[in-house]
Amino acid sequence: MREIRAVYDDRSITVYQAYSPAIAVPAVAAGRFVPPFKRERMTWIKPSFLWMMYRCGWATKEGQEHVLAVSITREGFEWALANAVHSSYQHGEYPSRADWRQALKRAPTRVQWDPERDLRLRELPYRSLQLGIGGEAVARYVDEWITGITDVTGLVREIRGHLDAGDEARAALLLPPERPYPL
Repeated sequence: MREIRAVYDDRSITVYQAYSPAIAVPAVAAGRFVPPFKRERMTWIKPSFLWMMYRCGWATKEGQEHVLAVSITREGFEWALANAVHSSYQHGEYPSRADWRQALKRAPTRVQWDPERDLRLRELPYRSLQLGIGGEAVARYVDEWITGITDVTGLVREIRGHLDAGDEARAALLLPPERPYPL
């Protein structure tokens, strides 16, 4: 089962990314991504807070020491989904692997479904979305879709501290209130 779980309202959805201080600090100050963020590279956004924690090791992995909550327009998020190709070949979606490869080269966005994670970062029985943004979509993301960037690294460390102390209940209370996103 695939499911997008996220914090969202009528106009925006929150996605997460983890970066080094060199990228995160200027982004938060500017309210958008600025150099040394590279527009030429694909950037991956994750609506699931816990999947982001799995990916960045609770903000402990090198180059992922700051976790950013990026608020983007739902219109932009849905454009990205509508223009995406799976990052790996899906039998039956395209006539052949060659057709999929061509579509992948042209697509401005990519979708990838990975096992969702629980509070202890163990796999759950459903898959969570990662959305790769490249090409023309990066400019749209940076210049049009972002409505705010918040550094949530302090929250990440607080949750992790409660987990390390064995207080899962307190840690769980601090999690962002995600719910299934309507497609």
